Amino acid sequence: MIWEVFRQEAAGDYHAHCGNVHAPDREMALLFAEIQHGRRKPTNSLWVVPQDEVGEVDTDEAVFGGTTDKSYRFAQTYSVEPAAEEVEASEEEQTEAERKRGDL
Repeated sequence: MIWEVFRQEAAGDYHAHCGNVHAPDREMALLFAEIQHGRRKPTNSLWVVPQDEVGEVDTDEAVFGGTTDKSYRFAQTYSVEPAAEEVEASEEEQTEAERKRGDL
């Protein structure tokens, strides 16, 4: 039986697939995974899963990211020209007012 092995390098990290082991049962798979994948690099924990229990969803079966329009999250969506013109006009008004008061 083939068992897939996922390794976590440090506490709090994600588990990443690091390979597989061939073993007749879970106990032997855990032992083989520890020997083959846990001793070469720093390892916090290992997950050992039967290969036929690992599921997959790919783009043919699902649409990742959803269909909701979230363009509001990106700055390119917004036009800032009117606001920039208003700010420029306001600055000109402030400069003119300072001149009239004699602050400049």
